[in-house]
Amino acid sequence: MDLSVIIPFLNEEESLPELVAWIERVMQANNFSYEVIMIDDGSTDESWEKVLELSTKNSLVKGIRFQRNYGKSAALNEGFKAAQGDYVITMDADLQDSPDEIPELYSIIKEGKFDIVSGWKKKRFDNALTKNIPSKLYNAVTGKMSGVKLHDMNCGLKIYRKKVIKSIEVYGEMHRYIPVLAKWAGFKKVTEKPVAHQARKYGVSKFGWERFVNGFLDLASIMFVGKYGKKPMHIFGFWGIIVFIIGSILGIYLTIAKIAFHQYKMTDRPLFYMAIVCVIVGTQLFLAGFIGELITRNSQDRNQYNIDCKVGLE
Repeated sequence: MDLSVIIPFLNEEESLPELVAWIERVMQANNFSYEVIMIDDGSTDESWEKVLELSTKNSLVKGIRFQRNYGKSAALNEGFKAAQGDYVITMDADLQDSPDEIPELYSIIKEGKFDIVSGWKKKRFDNALTKNIPSKLYNAVTGKMSGVKLHDMNCGLKIYRKKVIKSIEVYGEMHRYIPVLAKWAGFKKVTEKPVAHQARKYGVSKFGWERFVNGFLDLASIMFVGKYGKKPMHIFGFWGIIVFIIGSILGIYLTIAKIAFHQYKMTDRPLFYMAIVCVIVGTQLFLAGFIGELITRNSQDRNQYNIDCKVGLE
């Protein structure tokens, strides 16, 4: 199979039939073998009924329905698990991503042997104050911290080699940082392509201002986990030993001063309390690293979601 198209959605009943019809036209025109996997992230409208109807008409349309809303990262993670195509396309369900971009994305990733080709919405039809300006700031900070230089890290329209999406785990709000996760997993051939961005045709955006706060918190998590996730003792243990040594040196100094100068009041010195704090904090950091090692070596799958039903998938 050439392509798996993964579409997470929440309350998009108006746009789903039009989007699937558009994808079908593109796939047939280019003779692609494909599947469309639609993940219902707890919709409260008639979206799932639309998926069932579309699947009845076209067996290549498949679906997963969550019992409640878990978020876009959870939906993508389940879609990645189910995908069978050699290359995997992700796109939003609101018709702002154009399926007409699929053939060129496919050509770029296949001929250039890239791991990821990310869409870049040069011209956006979003609110400048609430989306465009924060997006530019977000991309600049993310690129600086992660070393992955993309103009539009959070663009929903991307294409991946199958091996990439099978090698990473997406949770929390980390769908925004899939190229960063891929880099930490060893997939560094990433490029971008300017893509068409269309004005929203139906409904309203499902993402509020809190996505920026959550996004930056997850970026910090990715940077830490990517570097020390498999070896927490290297960070906690290292700084624990350093702080413990500082406390010990201060304690030795105060002890020698007390012996040498009998009138020396050790407990009246700020250094005395600093030494105690350093020894305690150093010990706690070391133990945190040790416990982190135990958790890392015995961790269970963090991505467990209640799935109400599936269609077209085993």
